[in-house]
Amino acid sequence: MTTLRRLRLLLAAGAMALTAMGTASAQTRTAPPAVMESFNVGERAYVRSLAVDQGRNSLWVGTSVGVLEVDLKGNVPRNTFTREHGLANEYVFAIGVAPDSKVWFGTNAGGASTYDKAGAWKVYFPMHGLADYWVYAFAFDRKGGAWIGTWDGANYVDPQTGAFTTYRNELINIWVYGIDIDAQGRVWFGTEGGVTMHDGQSWTSWTHKDGLGAENAGNLPRSANTGLGTRSRHDLALEAAGQETYNPNYVFSVKVDNTGRGVWFGTWGGGVSLYDGKSWTSFSTADGLAGNVVYAIAQDKDGGLWFGTNHGVSHWDGKRFVNYGKADGLLNDNVYAIALTPDGSAWFGVQGGVSHLLHRKQ
Repeated sequence: MTTLRRLRLLLAAGAMALTAMGTASAQTRTAPPAVMESFNVGERAYVRSLAVDQGRNSLWVGTSVGVLEVDLKGNVPRNTFTREHGLANEYVFAIGVAPDSKVWFGTNAGGASTYDKAGAWKVYFPMHGLADYWVYAFAFDRKGGAWIGTWDGANYVDPQTGAFTTYRNELINIWVYGIDIDAQGRVWFGTEGGVTMHDGQSWTSWTHKDGLGAENAGNLPRSANTGLGTRSRHDLALEAAGQETYNPNYVFSVKVDNTGRGVWFGTWGGGVSLYDGKSWTSFSTADGLAGNVVYAIAQDKDGGLWFGTNHGVSHWDGKRFVNYGKADGLLNDNVYAIALTPDGSAWFGVQGGVSHLLHRKQ
């Protein structure tokens, strides 16, 4: 394979370099031919969130030291934003592109920010109605209303009035990491203590006792990070000590299946679970999943699912898993975020940068 082009971007407030390094798997695969290229954002920086903005034809990259906007036409940087530009905090955990073209950024201990198409920034703190300074998820309903997941419940922002409504007691746990909305308008929340669904009137919750998360086949120690613990523990280095743990009620990611199969939930140690409205089906490493900690889920236009795990990324076509790891060009095996672009390629956020998989069908 020829070496891919090199790209360097210096971030204004950290001299953070985005470098493209050409790599490709030398392994024989049954997957379609693919090339992986990686873009560095700094060895100690995390990429925790990615979002495709079709209106701007760009990819938003949320890192622990700021936000990048990448022009998808040539995969070249368009903008760089830090606190100096209007971002609430440089550590960006969530990005959501709203129907009105505003881009929402959820930060670690800094509240939320919006960036509109005119280039104006607005910051939201608890004093404005935001449930908490730690913001981890966004979803938008058909009316343009925003659902926001925080470490102290969930907000709904009315699209007409801009008023914030906060929900805490309705949720099975107030630490909300993932939100998605299905075709019926039901809102699904992934929390540190299980799953909650709101149908517009009532609230229903599920835990491992109901079928969420695979069984602990490896007899791993249960995670000590349950309930309301210290906020400082969430530094993303969840497996830094080398000891994997198990907590199937801890839900990192939520994705409504666009083929009608149900709703997917990525757990801590329990793999990924699918709820079809009646029963639960879970997939773990025993079934071919790359890792049992599932940070991110995305679905492609063909209905295939992508899972970002603690041991690489998996693609599931409904029958089998194909996995990609460091040997295939990933900068790091902990994959925290996934974005799928209209050209059919996939972007993965990891510690150190972003890896781009060019998927080519035979």
